[in-house]
Amino acid sequence: MTLQEKLNQLMEQRGINRPELAKGSGVPYTTIVALFDKGADNIKLSTLRKLSDFFGVTLDDLAGTKNNVYGEFETIAAHHDGEEWTEEELEEIERFKEFVKLKRGQ
Repeated sequence: MTLQEKLNQLMEQRGINRPELAKGSGVPYTTIVALFDKGADNIKLSTLRKLSDFFGVTLDDLAGTKNNVYGEFETIAAHHDGEEWTEEELEEIERFKEFVKLKRGQ
């Protein structure tokens, strides 16, 4: 399911239209229109966050990245020998991973 399809589904569930989505989420109406008309190729992570917060869903749920896009593999390992990460840094890394997947069209 594309981001636009997911947004349409969520909007239908809430009984809202695009202007109401823009007002409620804090995303400019012109951005909402461009998202539906031109696609999500260049959508900002901050926009995705506002939309996911508004609907009360995760970025994974909104962007549809929960599907296993690597065939049988469930995880990707990244090694950071000798490096320690704070919880906030790990969350930021996860958000960045989702952003990259979204840009890739997954």
